[in-house]
Amino acid sequence: MFLYTISSINCTEQHYNLVTDQAALFVFGDSLFDAGNLKYRNSTSAFQSNFFPYGQTTFKFPTGRVSDGRLITDFIAEKAWLPLIPPNLQPSNSNSQFTYGANFAFGGAGALVETFPGMVIDLGTQLDSFKNVVRSLTYALGDAEAKKIFSRAVYLFNIGGNDLVYPLVANSSLFQSNTKEKFVDFVIGNTTAVVKEVYKMGGRKFGFLNMGAYECAPPSLILDPTNIGSCSKPVAELINLHNKKFPDALNRLQRRLSGFRYALHDYHTSLLDRINNPSKYGFKVGNMGCCGSGPFRGINTCGNRMGKSYDLCENVTDYLFFDSSHLTEKAHRQFAELIWSGPPNVTGPYNLKTLFELN
Repeated sequence: MFLYTISSINCTEQHYNLVTDQAALFVFGDSLFDAGNLKYRNSTSAFQSNFFPYGQTTFKFPTGRVSDGRLITDFIAEKAWLPLIPPNLQPSNSNSQFTYGANFAFGGAGALVETFPGMVIDLGTQLDSFKNVVRSLTYALGDAEAKKIFSRAVYLFNIGGNDLVYPLVANSSLFQSNTKEKFVDFVIGNTTAVVKEVYKMGGRKFGFLNMGAYECAPPSLILDPTNIGSCSKPVAELINLHNKKFPDALNRLQRRLSGFRYALHDYHTSLLDRINNPSKYGFKVGNMGCCGSGPFRGINTCGNRMGKSYDLCENVTDYLFFDSSHLTEKAHRQFAELIWSGPPNVTGPYNLKTLFELN
């Protein structure tokens, strides 16, 4: 099993060994980053991944990560000389772990409470959980030491994809009663509102991904039964709107918030290029899930989800997508590299490596 030990990290001998010289990593978002929070909640089985073949590659058992192995955040933690950042809902968590960060991401989550209501932990509720960690560490360490942790930490976000897809598969009064532009503004506004709250609590260094090319992911290729295999125009329209507006929102934050620094990875371009040109990146298949059923294995029945049968590929490293919507460990490693040390046209104006090195 893949583990980093706490002993490999430089700690200061005080406050019960709670103070670390490493910059912590706090993670917010959806299933791309969820390290297992979903498995601790009695949520719908449609989102669950705590069964075989999830986790088969590295951990050799399902951890709640929606992949065959490690996530982008696991590789980022490794590069930052941190232990694996545990899911916030893991019962064994303690302040000694929170000094290295916490992962609040939840599969199916959105920036809007209206996205999969009652089934997920939305971004605003993830913020509430972060506030609990702030209170807990402040009580344990004292105000000065806690402030040092939160000001040096990096805060990594991936949110909004579920918000944009949900209205296309379910009834959304918010979507139906607003223009598409206004709806996207709500998604971005809720995201930046949470960022501003984290900033108020001392956060200064932030990482973001723009919206991935989910219009060409396996489920989108079968959305229109009259045009199987084509990227979804309705999904693309919302994603493109979001990706046009989101950088402007981050620029505004940087102008208004003293000391606010951020990395924005162009996930849309990097994912789409791998979907369209898989062999360029060491994959054989870019538009089909390794695990699932139906055309392009675009129906998410992986692991007999909801009692339905599924197909499983022979060699997971040939595939970009593990199940219909989520990536393989091999893909996650590549995206982590781009987020960590990509040039400004890929991840900018800073990359995560630079943010972790900033004091």
